[in-house]
Amino acid sequence: MTQGKQRQGYDKEFKLMVVNQVLSGRSSTQVGEEHGLDSSMIRRWVRQFKKYEDNSFQGNGNIVETEDEKRIRILEQELKRVKMERDILKKAVGIFSSTDS
Repeated sequence: MTQGKQRQGYDKEFKLMVVNQVLSGRSSTQVGEEHGLDSSMIRRWVRQFKKYEDNSFQGNGNIVETEDEKRIRILEQELKRVKMERDILKKAVGIFSSTDS
């Protein structure tokens, strides 16, 4: 049985160095060839850096959320919970009102 390809990890300093090379005018393809990286991964790092700046590259694939994104995520969880409670109450009202007849 063969094992799958193990994922290569890159530290924050390396990613910032690569991103800075692209932001200074070099193409992601050129930088990728120089460092043995796929250009699509470099473009993803650049997008992440542009979006999160100093909060980029927290490690282990952890997603960094802005305050607004965090607030939206929490509100969406709350909305899901409230909708579930509402649906349970609707069913309960339906059950009790049919037995009162």
